[in-house]
Amino acid sequence: MTDHPVALVTGANKGLGKETARQLAARGITVALGCRDIEHGKAAAHELATAGVAPVPVRLDVTDADSVQDVADWLEAEFGRLDVLVNNAGTVVDQPAEHTTAAVMRQTYEVNVFGAVTMIRTMLPLLGTSRAPRIVNVSSTTASMAMTSGGTDFGGDADMRLAYSSSKAALNMLTVQYAKAFSKNGTLSHLKINSATPGYTATDMTRHRGTRTVTEGARIIVDLATLPEDGPTGGFFNDNGTVPW
Repeated sequence: MTDHPVALVTGANKGLGKETARQLAARGITVALGCRDIEHGKAAAHELATAGVAPVPVRLDVTDADSVQDVADWLEAEFGRLDVLVNNAGTVVDQPAEHTTAAVMRQTYEVNVFGAVTMIRTMLPLLGTSRAPRIVNVSSTTASMAMTSGGTDFGGDADMRLAYSSSKAALNMLTVQYAKAFSKNGTLSHLKINSATPGYTATDMTRHRGTRTVTEGARIIVDLATLPEDGPTGGFFNDNGTVPW
C-alpha cells in the first residue's frame, strides 16, 4: 500500500508513454509501466531509475483481456486502488485510404479503441475506490473532424490516416460517452475522463519526423492526469486549451 497516487500508463516502454510515466513519477506518483514485452519494460524502468524516478514495469497487452485482468489483480493486491489510467498504447498503419481494407481497420481499432474499452471497463472498480480518479485517452489532433474537414495541415502523410485518425475520433467519442455515463453514476461521478492530443511529436509512430519533443507532447497528458477537483471532464485538449471535435 502507498499514500501516493497510483498511475498506470499503457504502451509505456518508449516515446510518449515513457515520458508520461517519467513526468508523473516526478510529481510523486507511483507509476506502473504497462508494456507488452516485459523485458522492454524493465529496460525502460531502469533508464528512468537513472533519472531519479522508480516506475514499476508490468506486462500488459491491451488487446488481451486476461493480461489486463492480471494487471488489475496485481494493482488491487499491491495498492488496493488506481488513481490514474493513461490509455496511451496505440498503433498506426500508413496506407492510402483507397487501399485500406476492413482487416487493416480492425487491426488498428483493436488497439486504439477496443483496447481502451477493455482497460477502462476492467479498471473501473479500482478507479472507483480512488478519491480523485482520472482517465486520459491519448488521442490525436488528426481526430478532429472540424479541423480535418476545414483543411488543417497537421504535418505527416495526410492521405495515409484513414484507420488511425478514424480510430482516434472513435476514442474521442468514448471519452464523451464515458463522461456522461460517469456523471450519472453515484460511485463514479467523481471520475474525470478527457482526451489529450500531444501534437505532432517525434516518436517511432511518426518516424521521428514530429516537430514536438516527447517532453512537450506528454505535458497535456500529465496535466489532465492530475486535474484538480474543479477540472473539466469529457473534453478534448492540447497545450493551448480545447481542441474542436
